[in-house]
Amino acid sequence: MFDKEYDVIVVGAGHAGAEAAAAAANLGSKTLLVTMNLQTIGQMSCNPAMGGIAKGQIVREIDALGGYSGIISDKSAIQFKMLNKSKGPAMWSPRTQNDRMRFAEEWRLALERTPNVDFYQEMVSGLIVEDGKVCGVTTSLGIGIRSKSVVLTNGTFLNGLIHIGDRQLGGGRAGEKAATGITEQLLSYGFESGRMKTGTPPRVDGRSLDYSKMLVQPGDAIPEKFSYSNTKALNHQRDCHMTHTSALVHDLLREGFDRSPMFNGRIKSIGPRYCPSIEDKINRFADKDKHQLFVEPEGWDTVEVYVNGFSTSLPEDVQFKALRSVVGFENVKFFRPGYAIEYDYFPPTQLKHTLETKLIENLYFAGQINGTTGYEEAASQGLMAGINAHLKVKEENPLILQRDEAYIGVLIDDLITKGTEEPYRMFTSRAEYRTLLRQDNADMRLTPKGHKIGLASDDRLRRMEEKERKSESFVNFFRETSVLPEDINPILESVDSALVKQSDKMFKAFSRPQVTMDHMKTLAVVSDFIAKEELDREVLEQTEIQIKYSGYIAKEKNNADKLQRLENIKIPDNFDYRKLKSLSYEAREKLEAIRPVTISQASRISGVSPSDISVLLVFMGR
Repeated sequence: MFDKEYDVIVVGAGHAGAEAAAAAANLGSKTLLVTMNLQTIGQMSCNPAMGGIAKGQIVREIDALGGYSGIISDKSAIQFKMLNKSKGPAMWSPRTQNDRMRFAEEWRLALERTPNVDFYQEMVSGLIVEDGKVCGVTTSLGIGIRSKSVVLTNGTFLNGLIHIGDRQLGGGRAGEKAATGITEQLLSYGFESGRMKTGTPPRVDGRSLDYSKMLVQPGDAIPEKFSYSNTKALNHQRDCHMTHTSALVHDLLREGFDRSPMFNGRIKSIGPRYCPSIEDKINRFADKDKHQLFVEPEGWDTVEVYVNGFSTSLPEDVQFKALRSVVGFENVKFFRPGYAIEYDYFPPTQLKHTLETKLIENLYFAGQINGTTGYEEAASQGLMAGINAHLKVKEENPLILQRDEAYIGVLIDDLITKGTEEPYRMFTSRAEYRTLLRQDNADMRLTPKGHKIGLASDDRLRRMEEKERKSESFVNFFRETSVLPEDINPILESVDSALVKQSDKMFKAFSRPQVTMDHMKTLAVVSDFIAKEELDREVLEQTEIQIKYSGYIAKEKNNADKLQRLENIKIPDNFDYRKLKSLSYEAREKLEAIRPVTISQASRISGVSPSDISVLLVFMGR
């Protein structure tokens, strides 16, 4: 039934598993994707959307490296929005509303078109481990399948338990059974595990809603797209809508709090701080008499609707009664109620930066098994685990992204170095170099790395280099070209900016906050250059950002270079922190547990102080 030995076996076919399998296979590894249900590959278990604040940057990074998420998102999009456009470009975040069925279908088709990927439908119940090294998996039917490496992307399925009111159902997702056996085996090898919780809102019949009472939420007038490849931007879009809860809705929900598993002790694990359930919001923000609800269509043609902001595990009769009191939902019909789910995860401090486990060689974890939440966070981990599993099997150097190179680098470093006790979600505020890590330049940051290992194509590299060349040329044009007062002053006067008395370089005028590319394009010399060089929207945007934020970008690069010096100071694998009596007790305990690879990583561990770092530097002769 199977090859004698695979290079990589990926367990689970959600966002992490799909990216892991695609990456390993495209790099040339014989790959087996094992999942309990081949009909749910790439399933959007929660909201039908990709991207958002910081998450959109991650999707762009996955695409730049040669992953599939950006392409799949573009092919299944029904709406596109660039969030935070009123703020600086470091905060701009792309987001798509997606057709749930088409998203999963596109993932399935993309994987089937990928050479080197085999598929098998069954539950993996254990690992084959020999001499401290993983050598394959065993299934619930007792079949052993051998491989040189294994990537576990089990999502919410490890001993998953679904809660709806006072009822509990074993399962990893509505209508699907939980996965058992793996947690218990890993615990026997010395791993630590914990429990986390997530939830999902009701799905309702859009035909039963009154959209005339809601606020329309359209997509961008000129929609962009995620992928740097030749996918098409949308030429028409579906609207979303917004409504609100009310004091009455809150009172109706409170009537069911005594039957809520969140409040009666049945759920003991921690849920996502930044995506709380509606009952949690009412409890935590008792002073608020209303909360936003986003009414999101599930696709182009279906009438199913996702009620974003109403995640709940209350009894279904309480959910229904309360939702019928929301404006526009007076006659709502349910497709299915919301629910909460508890599942096993493994604290990610047990991993290396490659996402390989420290206890079992060639075993990799990616996605919610590491304590993260979100499709994008999972997909990025799957991509990196698939890449590094392949590179390890082929005895090549691993790919590790630094914090100043990618949000993916920030995500993995946070997990490995700090761990997490609640579902981890990416935000722009987590990245200290977010001016460098913008969504617009992910291709220039990461495509060369993806191309070097063989994942990003020659065409992708050529596109990136052409964009980079044209952007640099346009920036230099502004640096070198002078403008007369009589040409630039009408623009400056129109934006209430101080007029100039003599000619100066255009770069200086363009650097003013009020002056935009649209203003500069009114100058004949600029519009002629754009036409001559055939500059597209991406190049114009990149040029404007490089000019307006040049000082901030240079400062962040300088700070990153300084930190890189600490990144270059390696700590020996077998270093004994206990012999350094000058270290604080907490620092010794944390350093022994996490085993940082560099001084820079050690400095980011919670509980390790600057004085502890000084002790390490002195001991190492620095």
